[in-house]
Amino acid sequence: MTTVLLAAILAPVLATITTLILGWRRGTGMLILASAATVLACGTFVGLRIGAATHLQVDGLLRADALTATMLIVIGIVGTLATAAGIGYINTELAHGHTDTHGAQLYGVLIPAFLAAMVVAVCANNIGVVWVAIEATTIVTAFLVGHRRSRAALEATWKYVVICSVGIAMAFLGTVLLYFAARHGGAPAAQALDLDVLGTHAASLDPGVVRLAGGLLLIGYGAKAGLFPFHTWLADAHSQAPAPVSALMSGVLLSVAFSVLIRLKPIVDTAAGPTLLRAGLVLVGLVTLLIAACMLTVTRDVKRMLAYSSMENMGLIAIAAAAGTTLAIAALLLHVLAHGVGKTVLFLAAGQIQAGHNGTTIADITAVLQRSRLVGVAFAVGLIVLLGLPPFAMFASELAIAHALAEARLAWVLAVALVLVAIAAAALTRHGGSLLLGTSPTAVPAIRVPASVAAALLIGILVSSVVGVAAGPLSEIFTTAATHIGVPR
Repeated sequence: MTTVLLAAILAPVLATITTLILGWRRGTGMLILASAATVLACGTFVGLRIGAATHLQVDGLLRADALTATMLIVIGIVGTLATAAGIGYINTELAHGHTDTHGAQLYGVLIPAFLAAMVVAVCANNIGVVWVAIEATTIVTAFLVGHRRSRAALEATWKYVVICSVGIAMAFLGTVLLYFAARHGGAPAAQALDLDVLGTHAASLDPGVVRLAGGLLLIGYGAKAGLFPFHTWLADAHSQAPAPVSALMSGVLLSVAFSVLIRLKPIVDTAAGPTLLRAGLVLVGLVTLLIAACMLTVTRDVKRMLAYSSMENMGLIAIAAAAGTTLAIAALLLHVLAHGVGKTVLFLAAGQIQAGHNGTTIADITAVLQRSRLVGVAFAVGLIVLLGLPPFAMFASELAIAHALAEARLAWVLAVALVLVAIAAAALTRHGGSLLLGTSPTAVPAIRVPASVAAALLIGILVSSVVGVAAGPLSEIFTTAATHIGVPR
């Protein structure tokens, strides 16, 4: 197991070093793609090996459990699709003069570094190392958001860095306080931040200190997950980043940040009682849902629309985590996977729409289905996934979340969430219809799709379909993770 987890970390690192030395070329692009596929293979191996075991610890530094396997699989799938599309994206940017060889090399160096940082964040057994990995994702993605170096891209980059840095600083204070509580609760200094040690000593931690730490951790990692109140970076960053980067950020980075809260919740609940994070997650989840639903009704930009949709889904995930039952956590993890793949397909399709129009204003885009069958179908499938319609997996995950909220006596939360989700769905349907349907004007440019992007879109549609109708093996992993994280109900 040590070799497998190290392979998941070192494969993207090797791709980063190789691209740094050789620059961007076909071989390095394929190596980056192979590194993402390696992460997926490692996640699958961990999932097959974990069974019903609580976890398999590796030298006290790394942790392999069902949640690790789930997040590695999500990182691997989204990463494989995004890196495949990234080959066509960079080649197109070079051909059109939107970037140069240095910019292409920088993109090729940063993408696998981004993957490596996320893998470390979900594999580390020490929450101090987790914090460093999450902070590393901020540094790396800041340069990716500003890839085109336009005024809007640079403004979005600074906003992203400032807001997420404030959030991660709060997470750092929460980590320090948790270390303080662990030391005074009898944990050895060298292991006071290890998840296993914190879990063992959770009942002896000072409740007051842990309550303060829990609040700071919720706000800090919630900022990175796009949750209220530090959510304002998300739409700007996702709208300005290259489409494959937006897919990685929306499809998996938000979930990686939230997975830290899922790991820490049982510790905080045991030490300080379940009401703190339950109330906090309900509050930030509902407010995030409200803001996303309102912004979806008025947005006029395709990529901002998708960003607000990500906020909506992260709000729903936060509400599911508030319920905290085994069913809620399992449904949450299924939702993370389904949303990750569906949103990746949407962002990659939106990237081709943007390239065809040199813009993302919804009013300027029409008849996408008529002008490019592949892009139109991919965008339509992605929308259907986000709307939670069968046969796709978000239909099952949202039903399970609703059931879990009702069982957890959060019926009023469920009622409010359903209204907000319905508003968001109506807005997505209206915007999506205006994009996909209609008659194509003669002056509208063609939507061209590079081969690697076409392959990523087709595979993404296939994966979304398979997850929707044949998620049985993955359901076992989700249930195993939920059994050791959630509260039985």
